[in-house]
Amino acid sequence: MMKLIDRLLELDSGLLLYLNNLGTPSLDAFWFAVTHKLTFVPLYVFLLFLMSKNMTKRAVLLLVVSLASMITFTDQITNLFKSGFQRLRPCAQEGIVELLRLGDCSGYGFFSGHSSNSMAAAVFTILMLRTKYKKFIFLMIPWSVMVGYSRIYVGKHYPLDVICGLIFGLCSGYLFYNLFKALERRFVLS
Repeated sequence: MMKLIDRLLELDSGLLLYLNNLGTPSLDAFWFAVTHKLTFVPLYVFLLFLMSKNMTKRAVLLLVVSLASMITFTDQITNLFKSGFQRLRPCAQEGIVELLRLGDCSGYGFFSGHSSNSMAAAVFTILMLRTKYKKFIFLMIPWSVMVGYSRIYVGKHYPLDVICGLIFGLCSGYLFYNLFKALERRFVLS
């Protein structure tokens, strides 16, 4: 079993180095913008507007609390995994950092909080807006994957960190959407 895990981690490192070294200085500013937490605040505000467009004040409050709870949940579970697994970020890993295109850092990286939060937001949004904005909502998954890839580009996460974050985010978005709908039926629509 350990040989399998070691081989998987070796492949993960190789894929990271391949993807990270595809970058070029002309694209660095773009990917740093994508990976910055505040870049997509206008998108979040716009999506919140679309989701709450025809809701009562009580439903909007429940929506905001649900979204805040979802992001807090994904963020805190991510932190639990990071401190539990204690897998160094590639930019903090001796033997890897020297081979990356971009700088160094510190801390643990399994799994990616950017990936889990963006995918949770994407899934929640898709489920909320799927009947009104069918074409628009399918941009959410590529957006989330792009955010995840940005973490590889800047050397903060291995591909498996990103993939696991995306999967966890998918589950979290689905869970919190269903939780929101159940609470909405009980406290708003009843």
